[in-house]
Parts: sequence; C-alpha cells; structure tokens
Amino acid sequence: MVQMLAELEREGLDSLAGVKDADALERWRIEYLGAKGRLRAAMPMLKDVPKDAKPAIGKRLNEVKAALETAFETKMQAIGGGGEARASGPVVDITEPGLDLRPGRRHVLTRTVDEITDVFARMGFSIAEGPEVEDEWHNFTALNIPPDHPARDPADNFYLRSVAKAERTSDLRMLRSQTSTIQIRTMEKTKPPLKVVAVGRVYRPDTHDATHFSMFHQIEGLYVDRGVTMIDLKTTLFQFARAYFGEQAEVRMRPSFFPFTEPSAEVDMKMKVRGEWQWVELGGCGMVDPNVFEAVGYDAEEWTGFAFGLGVERIAMRKYGIADIRMLFENDARFLRQF
Repeated sequence: MVQMLAELEREGLDSLAGVKDADALERWRIEYLGAKGRLRAAMPMLKDVPKDAKPAIGKRLNEVKAALETAFETKMQAIGGGGEARASGPVVDITEPGLDLRPGRRHVLTRTVDEITDVFARMGFSIAEGPEVEDEWHNFTALNIPPDHPARDPADNFYLRSVAKAERTSDLRMLRSQTSTIQIRTMEKTKPPLKVVAVGRVYRPDTHDATHFSMFHQIEGLYVDRGVTMIDLKTTLFQFARAYFGEQAEVRMRPSFFPFTEPSAEVDMKMKVRGEWQWVELGGCGMVDPNVFEAVGYDAEEWTGFAFGLGVERIAMRKYGIADIRMLFENDARFLRQF
C-alpha cells in the first residue's frame, strides 16, 4: 500500500508537469482526482490494511491527496492566470454583448395581498400573523369544529404525523387548512375590542386544476366589539369591494353554514370578467359563533363580532384576468412580467 501510494504520487506529479492547456488539465483532474479517479480508487484498500498500520497508511493517503490537489491548484492558476502554460486568447470574450437586465417587480400575488391589506388598513384593521404549522386545537377545536366533522378527515388535510400513531389529539401537527387559526391565536392573547385581518398560505390536498391548488392564500377579517351586527359585516365588505374593484362593484350574501359562524353566508362580489360584470364567489362570512368566544375566554353575552375569509388567488385571477391558478405558481417570467 505504501509503495502503491508513492507510485501514484510520482506518476501524478510527473503527468501534471507535462500539462500545457486547460483541456489536458481537466483530463488529468478526472484521471487522478475525479469521483472515479485513481486516488479515489485507492481509498477502499485501506480496509485491508492491518489494524496497527492503518493510522500511518491513512496519514500517507492524506499526504498524497494534499500533494496532488495542491499541484493541481498551482497548475490551474498558471494556465488561467498568465503563466507560461497559459492557453492562447482571453478567458472571457469581452466583446460579447452583455445581458439585457430588466428591472424586477413583485409577484402578482404579493401585489394583490399588499393592495387588499392596504384597503382594510384604511378601514382600521391591523395585520395579524400566525404559524403555518398548527395543532388541531387552533385549526379545528377552537373553531367549533367537532371531532367527527368531515373537515378533520386525514384525506383532506396535511398532517405531519399519522393520526393513527398520535397518542393524544394534542400530539397532532398539521399544515394549517385555514387562516382562521390566526384569529384564534389573536383572541387568545388580546382582549376585546379588536379589529384585525390575517393573511397567509394555507394547505389542502386538492387535485391541481385551473381553479384548485394544494397551497393557496387566504385573507381573514375579524371584528369584535359591543353591538357588532351583520350590517357592520356587509358594510365592511361593500366598502372593500368598491375600494378595490371600483364604484360599480357590489356585494351579496347567500345563506350558508360554517361551524365557527352563526349565522353564516357565502360572499359574492360583482366584478368584470372578460369585459362583463358577473357575480363571483370569493369566500365565506358570518357572525362569530358564541362557542368560539367561549374557547378563547370571551364573554359572548358582552361581545359580538363578525368574521370573513376571502381567497387571494380568486381575487387576483378575477382582477387581472388570469384563467388558470397554476400560472401563479409556475414562476414563468414571461407570464409574471405582464402584471
């Protein structure tokens, strides 16, 4: 083994001395230092060396490796840095035209989020944030979603640990399926009255198509005070629609059901779609259910509130005429430059 390493070092250095250009240097590197080179091939032989000799052989192997690598670096600098073995002609063609660098811009979804939050900020809403990895208490239980509710089905959520292997419900962790979790966390640490909007990514294992994606964005609003009514909710959404989509925008509510609001409604907004004004569903809303207030320690006899949730991608697609939600996540610069 010692003799073989000595021969490998001698042959490598002698061969390197005759290298005159970059192509030959690269061939030498592959032969001696490459992943399938002679030095790498010698390393497995160390396992056959007697145990008492391994330290010395290992040290010698590292010395050969260092010698060859140092010699390679020196030769590379000589060839590329103006030494006697330097290849003819410049390394970089300074006559080649430069790249056409265009100014960057924010992603259309980032712009949409900023525009929406700016409108609500002017109405007195502050911004609230929360974690994307959640527990079942904040994602379901505190929102009045019972244990047997279909929304908890593992097939409809991204659980980070098998439901069957969890010893307790509190052991479960998941990627949040709604930004309503931020409302719960905000109420847990803030006494009423409060007025917040929460925006962020949410995750659901939906099949990807033109209108569905497994990761998307929501914006949720929450207003808690004394004497809050459905009139306040509709006024807020109507003001948002007019401020964001224009004076002709309208809002309508259709009766619906959500465990965390009572009464509940679907939110439709009238906006231009391919040049024509149409009703478009954007999310849900309603008055906060007393059970939700109880979960966070609010007195439902003293406080009332409303909540609403809107899909950011739906808003962006309708406002900017985007037909396929998948375009928003493909990062095609040709598409993104349009906005």
